[in-house]
Amino acid sequence: MSSPARSHFLRMAAARSAADAEAANPLRHATGYELMLAQLAEHKRALKLIQSIERKADAKRTMLPEYQAWIEGVIAAGAAIQDEVFMTVMVWHIDVGDFAGALPLARHAIRHRLAMPDQYQRTTACLIAEEYATMAIKAAEAGEPVDTDALADIAQLVESEDMPDEVRAKLHKAIGYASLTGISALPADHQQPARQAALAHLQRALTLHDKSGVKKDIERLEREIRNAATAAPPEGKQGDGPG
Repeated sequence: MSSPARSHFLRMAAARSAADAEAANPLRHATGYELMLAQLAEHKRALKLIQSIERKADAKRTMLPEYQAWIEGVIAAGAAIQDEVFMTVMVWHIDVGDFAGALPLARHAIRHRLAMPDQYQRTTACLIAEEYATMAIKAAEAGEPVDTDALADIAQLVESEDMPDEVRAKLHKAIGYASLTGISALPADHQQPARQAALAHLQRALTLHDKSGVKKDIERLEREIRNAATAAPPEGKQGDGPG
């Protein structure tokens, strides 16, 4: 756990490094950044020793607070400076399912056109969209809650960004699946619009990529929509009482 003094130092170091940017990558000369890089390397070595993906995610959850002060400083500075620590931490937030926590980092990265570290081999927008989609689909298929608001924010954030159609299709699939996870908890009169909205995303996914794996979902959802429409009372009759 970071001490208040250490957290303050990291926030100030991040902000100062960004404000004083003169070279192509001035953060590499900052004491605070060097500290963060050393910590990141240590954590990466520890993660390599863990074979289980689930246990890796658990380990990342315990590591993430150590970077919070640095991340806050980078965002506060608002400068377009490449930062391997910042970009890696953004991915880790997504990896552990913290969609809301990753969102401000994703916004900063897209706004300032920051590139991913080499090992990720994807553009920033593509990685953000695909990683969010992957984790959301996994959660939805497991019947776990999905942060649909954060997912919608990401879709809007990357809407104008270039990426393979397959990746954008996956994001639409994720939004469709996520929209359906909590449908049973909605009021009856909200369930049909939710199904139709989910259907639109799944149809868009299929249009973008015909092997997106949503054809059966679309067929099932179309049946549910038809059945719900048939079962609904005629318009103007619902709630009618004796005259």
